Amino acid sequence: MFGKSPLPNFPVTRDCNYVAVFLTMACPYRCTYCINHFETPGRIGRKHLTGKDWIRAFNRITGLERNTGPIPITLQGGEPSVHPDFYEIINDTPERIRLDILTNLSFDVEEMIARVDPQRLWREAPYASIRVSYHPGQANADELLAKTLRLMKAGFSIGVYGVLHPTQAKHILEVQRRAQAEGIDFRTKDFLGYHEGRLYGQYKYPEACSLNGTRTVLCRTTELIIGPDGNVFRCHHDLYEEAAPIGHILDREFTMSQQFQPCDCFGHCNPCDIKVKTNRLQQFGHTSVEIEFTDSPMDMQNDRATATC
Repeated sequence: MFGKSPLPNFPVTRDCNYVAVFLTMACPYRCTYCINHFETPGRIGRKHLTGKDWIRAFNRITGLERNTGPIPITLQGGEPSVHPDFYEIINDTPERIRLDILTNLSFDVEEMIARVDPQRLWREAPYASIRVSYHPGQANADELLAKTLRLMKAGFSIGVYGVLHPTQAKHILEVQRRAQAEGIDFRTKDFLGYHEGRLYGQYKYPEACSLNGTRTVLCRTTELIIGPDGNVFRCHHDLYEEAAPIGHILDREFTMSQQFQPCDCFGHCNPCDIKVKTNRLQQFGHTSVEIEFTDSPMDMQNDRATATC
């Protein structure tokens, strides 16, 4: 599509906080509360870049070095290890680029130990490079903690996270106590989304994920979000809902912008984009996107069918 000739450098913006690479949207788990399906379930059948094309893309990305520490490229999904070139992507990424992985740890950890040098996934940071999500009902807690300990003993930087879903919070906290007793870094995350008609989570723009209408706004992001086929999206909503991309990571002419862009999907935002959270330095108060309003709240369209998202 874009040829195989050398690509010009692709500098990330100065305010870039996060580089998210979704190797695949496929996942062996079927969590009912998956944030990837906040609005529309089941969107996983997408084309994938090959490992070689991902390496071409990574080679062109510059500007990740910062005085506060490098911005890693975070491999995620779906479940990133489902990608057939998962290990080639890890091992062939330029050494100047640090990698993080978001995973449910459904892969064979012995294969990881055999094929990847732990130093390839190690950096100085206040959180682990491999961040495991524990999903009750999909994964066995004993097996997950055992696999985590195995990777820890092999020298990998790894920690576990559990989502405090209202129906699972007690169990998550019990597993957290067990994990911490074994020396595992187990942290909890707020549940984001709706449960029994209530919206959970702390948001900078609560109306943005109401799903009750749309409003035209101006929006900009501090994240570079790249989908499985290399398309770049302005936010998680557009990625998950397969909205029109803003470019392609292998397009020689594409650049990352710090400018506000018009959006008519406010009201259908994904919680990931508007929640108040910690940034990559673990400083609380960060939000992925910044929104400017160009109309009055009364101009919000109440008919969901009018949404062009």
